[in-house]
Amino acid sequence: MIRRTSAFVLAVLKGLGAGVVVLGLSACASPTAGLLPAPPVAAKADYSYIVGPGDMLNINVWRNPELSATVPVRPDGKVSTPLVDELLAQGKTPTQIARDIEQALGRFVRDPVVTVIVTNFVGPYSEQIRVLGEATRPQALPFRQKMTVLDVMIAVGGLTDFAAGNSATIVRAAEGNKRYSVRLHDLVKRGDISANVEMLPGDVLIIPQGWF
Repeated sequence: MIRRTSAFVLAVLKGLGAGVVVLGLSACASPTAGLLPAPPVAAKADYSYIVGPGDMLNINVWRNPELSATVPVRPDGKVSTPLVDELLAQGKTPTQIARDIEQALGRFVRDPVVTVIVTNFVGPYSEQIRVLGEATRPQALPFRQKMTVLDVMIAVGGLTDFAAGNSATIVRAAEGNKRYSVRLHDLVKRGDISANVEMLPGDVLIIPQGWF
């Protein structure tokens, strides 16, 4: 009888031991398992600024000051300059716009030389960085080459008190709206520069609210 009882106890202990092992493995699993990946290095050396509605263009026609002007890009993406009633500017680089103006002025001026300088940067909607959720000032920002998420957080005033910063995500339009994880709390609150990542044109940064 004693032998049978001992065998039963050993069997129970073995069963409990297996359960403890299973629980131990679950507890030791990485807390980041199943999370989205961090975004890869994104900056492109060959990036060229694209003009969009709201940009201000300084158009200079060499040796023809009367044809030079500073004009805004209208909501329809077009500009009007002396002798050029309408010209599409949205979606083009300043150099491309200059060549288009030269072609349009060629009917009136011999061999025009045009320079276009952007003096107020907004950019097309498809290039802007959008910040949603628990930022102090959610907004859309013009993209700049080598812009990082830290630059974005400075521009929007940081996180609110209710933000779950380490649960933030970047939705990357350039990669078919692929989602990446970003640790904003570690970056902004703890100064962990390893959490800083580069942005791409059209990125959307979503900062959820934490549960308290």
